[in-house]
Amino acid sequence: MKRIFSGVQPTGNLHLGNYLGAIRNWVRLQDDYEDCIFCVVDLHAITVWQDPAALTKATREVAAAFIAAGINPEKAVLFNQSQVPAHAQLAWVFNCVARMGWLNRMTQFKEKAGKNRENVSVGLYAYPNLMAADILAYKATHVPVGEDQKQHLELTRDIAIKFNNDFGKEVFPITEPLIFGEGTRVMSLRDGTKKMSKSDPSDYSRITLVDDADAIAQKIRKAKTDPEPLPETVEGLEGRPEAANLINIYAALSDRTRADVMGEMGGKAFSEFKTLLTDLAVSVLAPMTTRMNELLADQAELDAILRRGAERANEIASPILDEVYDAVGFLRP
Repeated sequence: MKRIFSGVQPTGNLHLGNYLGAIRNWVRLQDDYEDCIFCVVDLHAITVWQDPAALTKATREVAAAFIAAGINPEKAVLFNQSQVPAHAQLAWVFNCVARMGWLNRMTQFKEKAGKNRENVSVGLYAYPNLMAADILAYKATHVPVGEDQKQHLELTRDIAIKFNNDFGKEVFPITEPLIFGEGTRVMSLRDGTKKMSKSDPSDYSRITLVDDADAIAQKIRKAKTDPEPLPETVEGLEGRPEAANLINIYAALSDRTRADVMGEMGGKAFSEFKTLLTDLAVSVLAPMTTRMNELLADQAELDAILRRGAERANEIASPILDEVYDAVGFLRP
């Protein structure tokens, strides 16, 4: 049986990169796989300080975005991580399985910690072990990942192999990555060499899933470009990161290849192309924003959806954690 797991942190508004690079693909996966588990990873969020009220609000917003984008909570399992104790419990076991040398090689920790690595939380250092627990608490066989997450999935595989070898039991599968094609890496609207990020200080660097039509139009209009018209071939985008980014976004939103888009848009001025891109972005994103607002207006129902999802997740994870505890030798009731 194939089982999919993936998650997103509730830190700041989700943006176009989150949608095109992850959430939209999850919607498609739930149609192709019977067993999909999608999680708002709030335990990961607190590896850096979070205002408690803001974290609660963001958790609901991310859950609403999942549903508005097309995740069906009656079909897929949708919940927030902290409601399922197995994540934290298994993470501690993995803290004792993973090796310091493995974590020291994690490039994302080095990027996030920067020059202050002695002052960051232990959680930020060890969070790849929690990520492994997220996946293996459900014995997930496949995880959709971007290029920047491949290293963490490799660590998950290493932990699974070491656990199985250490205790002489094939408890965990060796999880495989699912990597999607064009449009999975959306770049900043202000700098085509940097990934679109909710931590960027400029709000004009990203289109968020709560932006209305006017905000989307303004951000696309202000998006950085170069003075030349659009080239007529994909090869002509070489060395033009801002042009390439806008073409990638258009191709992804319209479910077409870059080559197909270039055949239509080649030779157009950016002013004309940006108008077409705006119309497309609004047509795709505006219905999602409307649906998100409807969901957020009924917090009790949204919380109930997450609670029901957590109950289903616990049903899957609890016997797996029992199997792990038995393998380790823990005495239990």
